[in-house]
Amino acid sequence: MSNEKNVNEIFAEFRLDPRLQKAVVAAGYETATPIQSKAIPLGLERRDLIATAQTGTGKTAAFVLPILQDLLDNPSRGKTATLILTPTRELAEQINDNIRQLGRFTSIKSATVYGGVGMIPQERALRGGAEIIVACPGRFLDHMGRGNTRLSGIRTLVLDEADRMLDMGFLPSIKRILTELPRERQTMLFSATFAPELNKLAEGTLRNPARIDMDLHAPAKTVTHVLYTCHKDSKTELLLKLLAETDTNSVLIFTRTKHRANRLMAQIAGAGYGTTVLHSNKSQNQRQLALQNFRSGKCQILVATDIAARGLDIATISHVINYDIPDTADAYIHRIGRTGRAEADGDALTLVTYEDEATIAAIERAIGSRIERRRMELPGFRGSATVAAPRYSEPAGYSEPGRYSEQPARRYSEHTGRRRSGSSRSMRAPM
Repeated sequence: MSNEKNVNEIFAEFRLDPRLQKAVVAAGYETATPIQSKAIPLGLERRDLIATAQTGTGKTAAFVLPILQDLLDNPSRGKTATLILTPTRELAEQINDNIRQLGRFTSIKSATVYGGVGMIPQERALRGGAEIIVACPGRFLDHMGRGNTRLSGIRTLVLDEADRMLDMGFLPSIKRILTELPRERQTMLFSATFAPELNKLAEGTLRNPARIDMDLHAPAKTVTHVLYTCHKDSKTELLLKLLAETDTNSVLIFTRTKHRANRLMAQIAGAGYGTTVLHSNKSQNQRQLALQNFRSGKCQILVATDIAARGLDIATISHVINYDIPDTADAYIHRIGRTGRAEADGDALTLVTYEDEATIAAIERAIGSRIERRRMELPGFRGSATVAAPRYSEPAGYSEPGRYSEQPARRYSEHTGRRRSGSSRSMRAPM
């Protein structure tokens, strides 16, 4: 059976336009993910939709394919018909890449609108009638204030990573944009979590929405979790030893602050690794260059703040290392969602101190299992890196006692023996 026939059979229930079907085949995808199987039919029916799904589940295609199908069925004739609001520049570009990939055999035009770059090209796209606009709320509101937007033809609105937009303070901007959109429209809201504030926004924005919940607090099953206990002053030394004893082809390291990210990047680079950094103080050109160098393999290691925790879609990331533990269990799940993608296996390594006990307990409750503890001898240090593991309460529903491992870090191929990627791809990535 040919690949094309196989894909056509799998997506026959969606009744997609042949041009979209051809794009799916050309991209090499073979199966729809659970969120796509549930959301695409509702999107094609023009239903309002609330979908709660973790990152890396293929949710972008879940709204892009219905949008493209609608534009093929009902051409917008030079007007912007779809507005997709998203929290970060990187995510806006990735969504737009997916639109272009799935719409490659159509004449549908799309454009991105976000800060940090010139407004003139964006103004041309807005006034020129790009059918799909992918925008960050703040910059889009700036264009609205200048009279550059044409919103009367909007019939589909997508709020992607809605919880993150609220966390970043975009709620007032979103509400202002909503007042200018036609009331008769389809609205699809996608979010990894669902806070009370988000529920209030949904109640005032969507009409009788269908609801999809997909493993809200479950991280990818392809990720292995490990904690390394240490003294806070030994973190960098421990990190460098971990890097020396780990396959470091593509490693994403998270810090809590941008200043620490800069310092850590310099220290890692000084140890001989190709390293780059990503945080909010970088210009758009600098951020794009950092991602390009990391994606291409020119830099083995990317040090980032949580600006990269959502939307960063690089299927080859083998390890996520939390130099600083995140503040919440949800943030932990978002961070480690950068690895274990596209049916590949990944490792999530977290450096922890005694002060992190409460956060670790919350993370273990969220993932439903106890995380393996390891410690590592650091020659010349005062022994702080080999302190005993702090006492943790077992997560709810966990019956087996946790075991603390004193094994040193081992190279990936030795301690797992797992494959990095399968021979067949699902629609989980890069969408």
